[in-house]
Amino acid sequence: MPFEDENLFEPEEPEERAPERAEELEKRPDRGEVRTREVKVMGIFVEEDVTQNFFVLLRDHRDRQLPILIGAFEASSIAMALQGERPTRPMTHDLLKNVIERLGAKIDSLTIDDLWHETYYAKLALQVNDGLIDIDTRPSDGIAIAVRAGAPIYVAESVLEEAEKRRDGDTETEER
Repeated sequence: MPFEDENLFEPEEPEERAPERAEELEKRPDRGEVRTREVKVMGIFVEEDVTQNFFVLLRDHRDRQLPILIGAFEASSIAMALQGERPTRPMTHDLLKNVIERLGAKIDSLTIDDLWHETYYAKLALQVNDGLIDIDTRPSDGIAIAVRAGAPIYVAESVLEEAEKRRDGDTETEER
């Protein structure tokens, strides 16, 4: 049976502008060198209110806490990794870790390095040959991968300080 819409296979015109994410990254001010602190993942928690909000809680050696709102899939993935559970088939974060390692790179660390316009930003550092390559990532995806790889997680000092202020003011911030 032939297709009734003859335009079905005509190529679409490419978009003229870059995706919003790229524009957003370009607008963020350059922060130069960032002082970081290592943090530990304390767990995944659910905030019960009108909707179920999942958040991952990070804590540094001075007991400063950084809660980050995350999605249900990422919460499940991080929880599984923290508990040492291995699915029978690789989930997305397992797949990414496997691909990185099979290509000869090593997951070096994750750094949550910025809080801009109510959004946390992170970079996954990969050791490739003799250098490091930073990959932009959502904190939740980076945490899921870093936990699986046993890689350290760092947070910029300025982000920890801002999280303390927000906690005192009870303002929530999410990731993108």
